[in-house]
Amino acid sequence: MKTVMWFRQDLRLDDNKALYNVFHNLNDEDEVLLIFQVNPKQFINQSYNHDAFFSSVKKFRTDLNTQGHLQIIYGDPIESFKTLKKSVSDWNKIYFNEDTSGYGAKRDLIAIEFFKENKISFHSYQNNYLHGVKEIKKENGEDYKVFTPYYRKWIELTKETPLKVKFNKSKIYSEVLFPTDEQKFDQLLKKINHPFDKVGSETAIQSMKKFINNDICEYHKSRDIPSLDKTSHLSNYLRTGELSIRTLWNEIEKQNYSEGKETFKKELCWREFYNMIYTNYPNQKETPIKEQFMFIEWENSQEKFEAWKKGETGYPIIDAAMRQLLKSGWMHNRLRMIVSSFLVKDLLIDWRWGEKYFQKMLIDYDPASNIGGWQWAASTGTDAAPYFRIFNPTTQAQKFDPDGKYISKYVPELVNLPQNYIHQPDKLSKDQQQKYKMFLGETYPYPIVNHKERRKNAILEFESSKSKYRSEQ
Repeated sequence: MKTVMWFRQDLRLDDNKALYNVFHNLNDEDEVLLIFQVNPKQFINQSYNHDAFFSSVKKFRTDLNTQGHLQIIYGDPIESFKTLKKSVSDWNKIYFNEDTSGYGAKRDLIAIEFFKENKISFHSYQNNYLHGVKEIKKENGEDYKVFTPYYRKWIELTKETPLKVKFNKSKIYSEVLFPTDEQKFDQLLKKINHPFDKVGSETAIQSMKKFINNDICEYHKSRDIPSLDKTSHLSNYLRTGELSIRTLWNEIEKQNYSEGKETFKKELCWREFYNMIYTNYPNQKETPIKEQFMFIEWENSQEKFEAWKKGETGYPIIDAAMRQLLKSGWMHNRLRMIVSSFLVKDLLIDWRWGEKYFQKMLIDYDPASNIGGWQWAASTGTDAAPYFRIFNPTTQAQKFDPDGKYISKYVPELVNLPQNYIHQPDKLSKDQQQKYKMFLGETYPYPIVNHKERRKNAILEFESSKSKYRSEQ
């Protein structure tokens, strides 16, 4: 009989719950099919996000094929499984790690119905988080909507330890089942515009160890300074599953106490809190969680949106962050909050525009972990971000990039400015512009909005939406 291991966002062999249980429950006569299903409807073309993920899949496939074969099935998931069942009639079991939110959750529900109809026993596991979405509840059984009490309960719960998978390559079915599908996948890989080489589970483990050994102790101080670049850079490995959350937690817990360590653990809890929120609000990418903000009248200036995307807003910290994103597909976490606030509050551009742009551009985009986080940037999510919390991009830059090192790296036209002007080049006189060879409106734009005025305007708009919502109840 044939047992299928269906890989998705779990691109590793070790500490993989579904794979562990495949070999743990395998009968002597069974063979294992290792499957990766490719659905073209999920592709985001010309996208860092797309290219980073499939660079990881490519690496995983290459590594795995030294011990067996990763079967590629290409197309609609259910049609792919129908074809697989016709080709492998004695397939009677499938193992996979569950998705509880977004597209993955919907796909799994449909797939499970297919498995039931075809008498294929299915075994799914909570693998991507330390605690599943149903594990942490209030005393009355309700879900938490505020982070702090959720964290208090989360931190006290026992965390699972990593699993050692006894991978038996002699049990792997290695004959290529669908050569045409594999050719399609090879063509997809050739079209990657931004190949990423820092991929694979070994690289993920090395990155984890580097962060823990060098940076975690001071994480609470250094994480907000973009020029230091001392965040963990592990989010994409967690997204792809090249790094196990249990392995990461286990390595962290081996370290001596430090404030940085405790701060990072809290960040991992935020990841799980947002996964719970996304599961409970599956439409959060399109509909405000806080219904009182459904009546905001967005200005949605296409011209200003393009300026924001290109890093041409006249606010140096915004422009540096957006140019970093354009150049690398990554952005420092503090800056993600600042540019999000600026788009939604200063420009009054619909948060869904920003969500879609981040989904395309960020290599680690994951709405289930709030990497994107536009509900919170817009204050339409939980109470984590009140609507009147509006970042001032200039004071944020002065606080977190005081010497302008980060700005200078990504906005080179400002590199010659003295420290007291690099955050506000619009304050330069004509003579000073001549002196520093930096001309407003020519080499660098004037600010496209006045932050002080736009802050007042945004608050009024949010309050107006609340009033309209109350009047319709």
